[in-house]
Amino acid sequence: MSCPDVLVVGAGPSGLVMALWLVKQGISIRIIDKAEADASTSRALAIQARTLELYRQLDIAEDVVSKGHKIGATNIWSEGNHRGRIPIGDIGSGLTPYPFIHIYSQDQHERLLEDRLNSFGVQVERDRELIDFSQNNCCITAQLKVTGAKSKHPNDDEADIETCEATFIVGCDGAHSTVRRVSGIDYDGAMYSHIFFVADIEGSGPTINGEAHVTFNQSEFMLLFPYDDNCRARISGAIDDTTAGKGTDLTFDDVAPRMVQTLRLQIDNVNWFSTYRSHHRVAAAFHTGRAFLVGDAAHIHSPVGGQGMNTGIGDAINLAWKLATVIKGHAGLSLLDSYETERRAFAKQLVDTTDSGFNVAISRSYFAQILRTCVIPYVAPLLAKVDYVRHNVFGKVSQIMINYRDSILSTGTAGYINGGERMPWAPVGEVDNFESLRSITWQVHVYGVSRKELTKWCQSKQIPLQTFSWAVEYQALGLKADAAYLIRPDTYIAVAEPSGYPQGFDQYFEDIGLQWT
Repeated sequence: MSCPDVLVVGAGPSGLVMALWLVKQGISIRIIDKAEADASTSRALAIQARTLELYRQLDIAEDVVSKGHKIGATNIWSEGNHRGRIPIGDIGSGLTPYPFIHIYSQDQHERLLEDRLNSFGVQVERDRELIDFSQNNCCITAQLKVTGAKSKHPNDDEADIETCEATFIVGCDGAHSTVRRVSGIDYDGAMYSHIFFVADIEGSGPTINGEAHVTFNQSEFMLLFPYDDNCRARISGAIDDTTAGKGTDLTFDDVAPRMVQTLRLQIDNVNWFSTYRSHHRVAAAFHTGRAFLVGDAAHIHSPVGGQGMNTGIGDAINLAWKLATVIKGHAGLSLLDSYETERRAFAKQLVDTTDSGFNVAISRSYFAQILRTCVIPYVAPLLAKVDYVRHNVFGKVSQIMINYRDSILSTGTAGYINGGERMPWAPVGEVDNFESLRSITWQVHVYGVSRKELTKWCQSKQIPLQTFSWAVEYQALGLKADAAYLIRPDTYIAVAEPSGYPQGFDQYFEDIGLQWT
């Protein structure tokens, strides 16, 4: 395909999700990656509840759940001693269909996403590197270089260059994004001074029990996440100053003794090991004209909380339905400005939050050491017993509390629910209000009785109307009886109309420039 609607650069989770959501909406795409093959190692593990909710739109949520591992508890260690156990289980029960912390390695995750993309007849074009691109009022023109084994002229830098035109280009090409560089967008922030490691191991011992483990020592911290209940786990942490002084030639043997001692491990096999430096940065803009940045190309932060990959996936889904709307001629380019407004605000907040948490974890200050070894190990298990604390922490980590209340695409309040918020999960008996959200489409929800005028309006616009018989459970979640909730394709509420009448919906579409045929 020489002239796709969208050229997606990068075939990591963000790029694959972007491609999938566009293809599912009937948009032609081309997805390239300069790597010769998909990754067999990765750092990202956690799949948050909000990501799983949205994965229902591609019928892959249950596959991800069945192939991954549910974390039952987190254990806290300090100076080699077990300080406490925090049961997690279904910590978010009542908030989402996926009330747990789920582990699914990024390499397996990517293979599942790519297989799903292949089922739509789209292949990732590997050994294709973006060299440059330009744009005008109607399209972008990109220069792509064939690299690696597919190059027919390995000694001629210009012979393997091809040109690709597309309506839009989306950079899902990581922290060293070519799309961002060519667009001239600054990447403000800094690099942490510490060196970090990540190891994929197989072993045994008290910490290889299917649960998560975190150590808070005076001089270091480590995180262990299991893949299963048996023997395989991922361990990451900061390398202490003494070990880091050895330079860039660090090996697993340099960190293994402390790892074995601190986590009481018997390591039988090391599948892979790597070191890296972490950054905290946010791009000055998330798009220029027809070029957009998604995931690490737009923001990068510490690995605290397992937020990075999930945030990139959220970016992709937010942008994909807007691109599809514009490409189909239902809205002008101004709709795309809301992508940066909605996602950059969250990215900045996330970087600040994870930066603060990371500084506590790695700081060498006396206060931080006391906090890690004498306060957190004892206070955290106690706080975890309080329902409000558990739900609040889960809501933030799982990303179900992300909202776009301040967006130009959000308006109104009905009950305690505002435009821009995620539609709350409200199962009543055998009726699940999230079932209709499997479709990537605008729709209207009414909890109670739908007004005749609203029914006629939905029919005229061919917008699905879902009416749920009123129940007290809906009131407990903040929903208003007989109100009308207009829901975006990404399942966030666009308009919360307390009257239940549709007049405000027409004005809303006019205000955002959405044309309905």
